[in-house]
Amino acid sequence: MAEPWEEEGPGTVKKFMYVNRKAPYGTIYALESLEVVLIAAAFEQDVSLAFLDDGVYELKKGQDTAGIGMKNFSPTYRALEGYDIEKLYVEAESLAERGLTEADLLVPVEVMSREALAKMMDEQDVILSF
Repeated sequence: MAEPWEEEGPGTVKKFMYVNRKAPYGTIYALESLEVVLIAAAFEQDVSLAFLDDGVYELKKGQDTAGIGMKNFSPTYRALEGYDIEKLYVEAESLAERGLTEADLLVPVEVMSREALAKMMDEQDVILSF
């Protein structure tokens, strides 16, 4: 009997969405998410990232981490395109609730309503939340 991950055959591309809900510093979630995304892209999966709640701060321009003694990893988001990771989605309501706009973000994203993002999540094969 085949294992569940083998049922569709080798080389099958799955749709992975990584949901980022946490602020970029103070926990390891944001950095761990970024590392996992890069690994998935190396295996040529269909990778997308969604930023909701305080996760929208991960993409904010002008992050200064000197005061907290941590390395600012936000420039890494600009490198995602080089790994063919171009599907970045930001929840419009999360941006608005934090007084941010698309112009405040480091990289091009598609801003979507909560409802539209939920529908997109329903279309994914795998969702990992950080």
